[in-house]
Amino acid sequence: MKKMQEEQETPKTSRFQWFIYAFLIPILFGITVALLIFTITGNNIFDTAKEFTQKVPFIAEVFDDTKSRSQEVMEEQLISLRAEVKDREARIFQLESELDSKEVEIERAGLEKQRLEEEISELTAIKEENKRAFKDIVRTYERISAKKAAPILTEMKDEEAVKILSTVNSDTLAAIMEKMEPKDAARYTALLTAAKEKNRSSN
Repeated sequence: MKKMQEEQETPKTSRFQWFIYAFLIPILFGITVALLIFTITGNNIFDTAKEFTQKVPFIAEVFDDTKSRSQEVMEEQLISLRAEVKDREARIFQLESELDSKEVEIERAGLEKQRLEEEISELTAIKEENKRAFKDIVRTYERISAKKAAPILTEMKDEEAVKILSTVNSDTLAAIMEKMEPKDAARYTALLTAAKEKNRSSN
């Protein structure tokens, strides 16, 4: 029994050995020799294989089709990226324009504010100057004699005269009223009373 198994295994082993010696080893040897020859002659075996595949119609078509599809995909991606870049550039330009316009508006508002502040300062200065001038006028009427002040005040506009008469001290007012004509004194007394009533109602 054991002998029969050995006889059956021997042909299988010999066939495998024959395949290795007769087929596999010569192929490997041939590939090795070919690689050595290509290396010595300076040829690139991969370039040669590429040229060979291009000469074979079916293989060349497969490679060309794959290459064309990958190129189409890359071109589509490139077009998409370029469009996105253009959109971004347009958005940046728009934002820069808006920023410039805002800066111009802020600058204009700042100049307008500065102008208004200067006008307020000028008006305040004029008002203070007018106050000082009016106080000087009032002091002048308090210093001069009532006989001289009365005819000057009657020649003024009622509004200006009442303003001065309502500011001078009570002694000066009484003295000026004494030196006025009775009708003028009565008129200014009525105007002064009306001005005081107006001030009370406004306060």
